[in-house]
Amino acid sequence: MPADLAVIGLGPLGLPLAQAAVAAGIPTVGYKTGPEPGSLSPAELRRMLSGGFRHAVGPSELGRVRTAVICAPAPRGADGGPDLSQVEAAARTLAARLRPHTTVILETPVHPGTTEEFLRPLLEEGSRLRAGRDFHLAYSPSRVDPGNRDFTPGSTPKVIGGLTPACTESAAAFYGRLTDKVVRARGPREAEAVQLLETNYRHVNIALVNEMAVLCHDLGIDLWDVIRCAETKPFGFQAFRPGPGVGGHAVPQDLTGRAGRGLRMVELAQQVNNRMPRYVVQRAATLLNEHGKSARGARVLLLGVTYKPDLADQQATPAQEVAIRLMELGAAISYHDPHIPSWSILDRPVPRADSLYEAAAAADLTILLQNHRTYDLQGLSVKAQLLLDTRGATPTGAAHRL
Repeated sequence: MPADLAVIGLGPLGLPLAQAAVAAGIPTVGYKTGPEPGSLSPAELRRMLSGGFRHAVGPSELGRVRTAVICAPAPRGADGGPDLSQVEAAARTLAARLRPHTTVILETPVHPGTTEEFLRPLLEEGSRLRAGRDFHLAYSPSRVDPGNRDFTPGSTPKVIGGLTPACTESAAAFYGRLTDKVVRARGPREAEAVQLLETNYRHVNIALVNEMAVLCHDLGIDLWDVIRCAETKPFGFQAFRPGPGVGGHAVPQDLTGRAGRGLRMVELAQQVNNRMPRYVVQRAATLLNEHGKSARGARVLLLGVTYKPDLADQQATPAQEVAIRLMELGAAISYHDPHIPSWSILDRPVPRADSLYEAAAAADLTILLQNHRTYDLQGLSVKAQLLLDTRGATPTGAAHRL
């Protein structure tokens, strides 16, 4: 059966889209753009294959679909902005095989203007077709929240911004097969700016509570009780919680050097969030010192080294910097994570604790970096000599909280 959809990039953005498309009955082909961290369980893969999904055996299959969605990753580049090299490679591969009347959609988080100024010329040059006349071109912000079972692709509205009204309607017709609600933006720049606003909203608000965490600790205030009370306000407030840093695939974008000025609030948020791993290590060293121990030679157990609970995803996890800084202080680190069977820091394997309770009892300090649901924090707080909880997940008084 010929595929109706090509998902280009099978990482954390493309794989959920491919799964949703297959579940909606759309024959889908996936095309990898490089080493990508997206993964499926054997059961999920069987369901997708039985539903009509297959991996492309070659780029020629990209020219046989009605819709192609580019989900290639764009990690932070040396200049702080998104590195579009994989998007460019995907566009060139697609362009050489692009047929008239195909709908091309970009979902990769990018700066506003990228679809028109960067992607469009690549597609037109490689295909000799004109966007908006010979093929449809649109942008749609990716709205993927890994591990969140409350919001599925079908229940999450999709924003569409097309190069022309016809482009918008063509992309909307495709996404209408996947979701209950399609929201039409005025154009691709507006849709790209939606992604910008949504991503930066998360980073800025996390930065605010991270600063509050430092302030409240200095003032002897229980921040977690403050948040508990504040989130009872039924309007004008959404609860965010601090942590050892901010991980994930959506990097904050301040547009410095692109729009003539940066987003000062986002720049400050990045500075605050980037300081959190260092602050966690400072708190750890202080705790050890208060209990008559030095960080040098201390046995430190790190619990949860992924960026998000109950997932194996380690993209931009703050656990890496925490581990490096502890090692620089001379601490002997080990880790436990039910989702990560092996872990290396600076190309050196980190010892994995097989028996969690025994490891916590033997460690001079245990640091909870990620609260996986399998952790019995009450039991851990009893076994651990010292427990630093960076997620506010332990019962009140059971541990030292961030």
